[in-house]
Amino acid sequence: MKKLRVGVIYGGRSGEHEVSLASAAAVLGHLDRSTYDAVPIHIERDGRWTIAETPPLSSSAAEVIQQARLEHAHDAHPLREVHMPARPSEDTIVTIERSAERMTAINEDRARVTGLGLDVVFPVLHGPYGEDGTVQGLLELANVPYVGSGVLASAVGMDKAVAKLVFAARGLPIGNYVVVARRRWLDEPDAVIADVLGRLALPVFVKPANLGSSVGITKAVDVASLEDGLRVASGFDRKILVEAAIPDAREIEVAVIGNDEPEASMPGEILPSRDFYDYDAKYLAPSQEIIPAPITPEQTDEVRRLAIEAFRAVDAAGFGRVDFLLSRTNGALYLNEINTIPGFTTISMFAKLWAASGVEYPVLLDRLIALARERHAEKQQLRTTV
Repeated sequence: MKKLRVGVIYGGRSGEHEVSLASAAAVLGHLDRSTYDAVPIHIERDGRWTIAETPPLSSSAAEVIQQARLEHAHDAHPLREVHMPARPSEDTIVTIERSAERMTAINEDRARVTGLGLDVVFPVLHGPYGEDGTVQGLLELANVPYVGSGVLASAVGMDKAVAKLVFAARGLPIGNYVVVARRRWLDEPDAVIADVLGRLALPVFVKPANLGSSVGITKAVDVASLEDGLRVASGFDRKILVEAAIPDAREIEVAVIGNDEPEASMPGEILPSRDFYDYDAKYLAPSQEIIPAPITPEQTDEVRRLAIEAFRAVDAAGFGRVDFLLSRTNGALYLNEINTIPGFTTISMFAKLWAASGVEYPVLLDRLIALARERHAEKQQLRTTV
């Protein structure tokens, strides 16, 4: 039987570049070589797409992040200051440039496309420019099957503020929140502080609306820390989300796979090693995970039901992880967010939840690739002309 040629896209321009490397290493290392021919496709920090001569090393997310921090500690430029090359390098797959005068694609001879003959693409990208529908849109235009959600679900899942609007419209339980425009925060900081404090009681969590992996999130317990949190979040996104803290909350997570008939894993619980689950706590500190989560059978059924409802609400496909907050004070359950491309190492919560539910990592990869091809085949049956 002919092998399926699978392009694994990883890296990207977001602040979650290192997390993506760890996820991609796991995927590339566990694809069955008798069934798949894997092609590692690396999106560099400056946006170049290259065929990786050597795939990312199989390291934990913590090891990759710590190594990146060491490498950039003596860098003259911060990570977010990317300097684009004057001309595309020889290993560039695709380069599209815009004219300074007409802002259109120019120099067609300098844009080179290497035909890879891919049967399916597996995006393992986290954060903006990868998990947000941008790469998914490109793959839709190319008419290539790909693992995971489409443009709409990816974009909604990435924008936590929009996701909350969708969840609320579906009648799903969410906590109180305020959305702050970066421009308004910069122009009217005092008015923004007054508005937030007038609508939410402290403590609150402040985060960029469009980042994952807990990047840029802070906990505000007073006005000074609220100002600090808004300043930090405004450095990452044009939209800031301020959420009311759920009293004495437990963090419950559920993994979901499927297309039209999604299935939910057993729930798990995160016990953060710090006050809250920020970026370092998630990847660099030894947080504890309990699978299955020690909750009642009724709570288990409810959290799994809500996970599938959230998955369907954003029109997700393939896979996702849905995160909840469960109050120890009153037992109330709140839907926090959905991740349409969750961390995907073998020791990530997503993989662990499915392993505990009876689906091991290599089988999980097989199912996701099959779901991608199934969804693409269905789309091919739809009419595109009147």
